[in-house]
Amino acid sequence: MYELKTKQNNADVMAFLDQFKQEERYPDLLQILDLMHEVSGCPPNMWGTSIIGFDSYKYKGKSTKGEWFCIGFSPRKQNISLYTISGYEKEKDLMAKLGKYKTGKSCLYINRLSDIDQDIYREFLERSMTIMKNW
Repeated sequence: MYELKTKQNNADVMAFLDQFKQEERYPDLLQILDLMHEVSGCPPNMWGTSIIGFDSYKYKGKSTKGEWFCIGFSPRKQNISLYTISGYEKEKDLMAKLGKYKTGKSCLYINRLSDIDQDIYREFLERSMTIMKNW
């Protein structure tokens, strides 16, 4: 059975984020950190070397099993990746009002936090956490 390489670890979240202190988006990263902490009610943890995740759940599929975070984000070279377990494609009502973004399967890519409506994004996070609490 395949096992994920990206796992929760004890690396220092703030030490990771401090690598971005000289970038214009650093305040955005801190604001996302605070927002996800507030919505999840859980402390941030590093997942692998570049993802900050909040809360977790265990899953088992036909060929995979493991643990993953419920919501999280990662400062990538080109953008900031925002993750939710519920995915974004299911939330068409919110997507229409969100702002400037690109999407992947469960990932939202933004350049700056100011590009999206933060109240709408908070609703995404709250919906995702509700799904996880009822799973």
